[in-house]
Amino acid sequence: MSQVSYFTKEGLEKLKAELNDLRTRGRSEMAKAIQEARDKGDLSENAEYDAAKEAQGLMEMKIAKLEGLLGNARLIEEGQIDTSKVQALTKVKIKNLGNGATMQYTLVSEKEADLKSGKISVNSPIGSGLLGKKVGEVAEIQVPSGVVKFEILEITV
Repeated sequence: MSQVSYFTKEGLEKLKAELNDLRTRGRSEMAKAIQEARDKGDLSENAEYDAAKEAQGLMEMKIAKLEGLLGNARLIEEGQIDTSKVQALTKVKIKNLGNGATMQYTLVSEKEADLKSGKISVNSPIGSGLLGKKVGEVAEIQVPSGVVKFEILEITV
């Protein structure tokens, strides 16, 4: 059973565009590469042909993975998000109780995660540790360096 992933409208459109590009341009280019390799002679000793067929297989696996992800994707509108607790697509401001640093993250699907823009995956250790917490609660999260305590300061959309 596949896991449901929640996306913003922007993230879902980006995923659809990537899939469409692989299905059209990607498959077309792959077919050309296989044909060019096939034209070079004996297929039993043609490393270029083998490499092109392997690349085609990998691309088809990626297409299948994206199709599965899109099949289980759910679009979340900002108006539907409950900010009484941390959940997918909420922005959460937290304070590290160990060093006093405050940070703000938006919890997104794994495919949309981008730490540079403040988006972390709900499946990451910090993301999953914050899920379900309310303002004022402390989340104790196991990270590679040990247990870190974060206080939830604010939850917004």
